[in-house]
Amino acid sequence: MISPLASHRRITVKIGSALLVDRSKGLKAEWLASLVADIAGLWAQGTEVLVVSSGAIALGRTILGLGKRVLKLEESQAAAAVGQIALARAWSEELARHGLKSGQVLVTLGDTEERRRYLNARATIGTLLKLKAVPVINENDTVATSEIRYGDNDRLAARVATMMGGDLLVLLSDIDGLYTAPPAFNPDAKHIPLVERITPEIDAMAGGAASELSRGGMRTKIDAGKIATAAGTAMIITQGDRMNPLSAIDRGETCTWFAPAQNPVRGYKSWIAGQLEPAGRLTVDAGAITALLSGKSLLPAGVKLVSGDFARGDTVAILDPEGREVARGLVAYDAADAVRIAGLKTTEIADALGYEPRSAMVHRDDLVVSRTVAQRMEG
Repeated sequence: MISPLASHRRITVKIGSALLVDRSKGLKAEWLASLVADIAGLWAQGTEVLVVSSGAIALGRTILGLGKRVLKLEESQAAAAVGQIALARAWSEELARHGLKSGQVLVTLGDTEERRRYLNARATIGTLLKLKAVPVINENDTVATSEIRYGDNDRLAARVATMMGGDLLVLLSDIDGLYTAPPAFNPDAKHIPLVERITPEIDAMAGGAASELSRGGMRTKIDAGKIATAAGTAMIITQGDRMNPLSAIDRGETCTWFAPAQNPVRGYKSWIAGQLEPAGRLTVDAGAITALLSGKSLLPAGVKLVSGDFARGDTVAILDPEGREVARGLVAYDAADAVRIAGLKTTEIADALGYEPRSAMVHRDDLVVSRTVAQRMEG
């Protein structure tokens, strides 16, 4: 079912904090060495590997002796500053033992959500790969705040994987895959080896985080799966705390494989589809949904409700009358003007705005229909 890792062209591997950092002793050096041996083996066989590494705050708080208490924002940022140096050094030294160069890339939410910064980040990481250097990527926790952050590296890893055109994302976790219910609370939960597509039923199986060192949980992993698979990137969730965790996948150890979309969203539209939090929401009628599914633009006449404070060019979610998301796109109007013209026919818009309008609220070239909705309509 799962092809050997070395058969993939480009793999993104995400490592959780609890795998890398012992809460009392610091960095788990032996485990890191075994993982890097796996990564070096893949590079030697021609597979490029990118690393999304959690652990900066966890390692920094250990070095600074901050204990297990809840940290203030400035303490978390200070811990990240200390931890980033130590973490980058550990990766660099371990990769160098296998003759591999490495480069640290610290990103913020804006680096993947704003188009120009997204392209700059992609160019930097792409250049590192061309120079045969392993990119080691993490959220820049020294400057990120709770309002402008990913908050987990699962979704960051999915954004990196799709941004770089990867064909596989591996989430090394403290659980060996997806279960029908959180196994820590339900002894009857059954492991799911294959997810062909992420349905509402799969969504409902997601639980919370299992460790205080990790901000992620199965919820963020499923969200990562939506981003990755929609763009044509397969995803694996597997237990990472075993030695040589990537080799363990090839040995057939338990994991969950998420199949990529057969008709993936590519390029510019994959950036739109992967936006984490839309700036606003447009609720539309049934006629507008039919038009969207047939490949047409969203016209103001089909918009029944506008919510959010967004500007022209921001990403908005398009919802059906029941509040379910059916598409995402870049809106052609500021929120105030969108409110004025919602529900109006094209011939009425100019009078409402006082200037020559754009015909579409969201143009089809800037719009991506939800994979789940498209599959439901096909069925």
